[in-house]
Amino acid sequence: MNVDFYRHTLSAEDADSVASVLATPFLTTGAVSRSVEERLCSYFDVPHTLLTNSWTNGATALLLALGIGPGDEVIVPAMTFVASANVAELVGAKAVLVDVDPETLLVTPAAVSAAITPRTKAVMPVHLYGQMVDIEKLRAAVDKVAPTGHHIAIVEDCAHCFEGRLNGYRPGRFSDAAVFSFYATKNVTCGEGGAIIFSSGGLYEITRETRTHGMSAIAADRFKGGTYNHWDMMRLGLKANLPDLLAALLPRQIETIDTRLEEREELARRYDEGLDDTPLRRPMPVSGGRSAWHLYTVGVAGGRRDEVIASLNAAGISVTVNYRALPELHYYAKHHPETVERCPFALQWGRETLSLPFYPGLPKDQQNYVIDTLRNVIGESSSADKGGPI
Repeated sequence: MNVDFYRHTLSAEDADSVASVLATPFLTTGAVSRSVEERLCSYFDVPHTLLTNSWTNGATALLLALGIGPGDEVIVPAMTFVASANVAELVGAKAVLVDVDPETLLVTPAAVSAAITPRTKAVMPVHLYGQMVDIEKLRAAVDKVAPTGHHIAIVEDCAHCFEGRLNGYRPGRFSDAAVFSFYATKNVTCGEGGAIIFSSGGLYEITRETRTHGMSAIAADRFKGGTYNHWDMMRLGLKANLPDLLAALLPRQIETIDTRLEEREELARRYDEGLDDTPLRRPMPVSGGRSAWHLYTVGVAGGRRDEVIASLNAAGISVTVNYRALPELHYYAKHHPETVERCPFALQWGRETLSLPFYPGLPKDQQNYVIDTLRNVIGESSSADKGGPI
């Protein structure tokens, strides 16, 4: 049996939405994107949203809007996808990597507070696998140790956490901004894309410019009223806006995201029950939280992770690694070697973790096959470890 790691839920109905954009003369950021931004404002109960063409470009535009550059520092957990740290380095700042909680794998207020220096301009907590960092507590901890009169921005990395909650709050409530991904495997997807939600109008207005070359008006605004309107370049920016062609894929998914979360929770429950008596490690649930369940990850101890991956692949099961810890990757090992000793928990998990097939619509027989195969592979590994038959 072959089991895909992920399958999207887009359909012919979504193709009709794209066709409706093709029937207009305007393909780039316009009325459809604005409509989706309004939906996102309503869903997250925030005043401002910007769609972007990727998480990475959106976060880069945001850091530019925050004035972050050479000589500045951005604190990032060592257990995350490379983009979280890369955006800081791309604008000339230093990504300061800190360790994560050994049980939840989320960054902690204590780890962030200990890393703050007079050069710290932002903190980027990552809601890993769908579980939210407590941003309210993080905000209080950061403000307590920040130099007098120095605002340290909190930028939530929500690439894994569209529909997650903590203590009844969704992302964006206590931070300066939160950045989302609509990449191909995300819970809400348009193939490539993202969004930023804002709690204040000032940062929104600046990011609206840095998102599009620093220009004072996007294409749709330059032709308002049927006449051409001059624009100016207010600051340095990049090309990070999302076209209506892709934005058209988002409304139905936003509308149904909470229903699909229930499907994800059921899939996670079945994995939990099927693997509960195995030695596999799993992230501990966050008290008061409701995970977005973007991924279902397990940890294989004893240096056998890659062996288990090979066995699952041989059985037709597609899995992946989310993620090797940043301090072990060539670039960060070379440029920030001090982080290896500073991040033992992230390093351990990065050497153990693998992600199982997980998406709404995963057939029950395929999930059972994954569970049974993984149990057999783990059992064989345990027997080999004890000197028993393989």
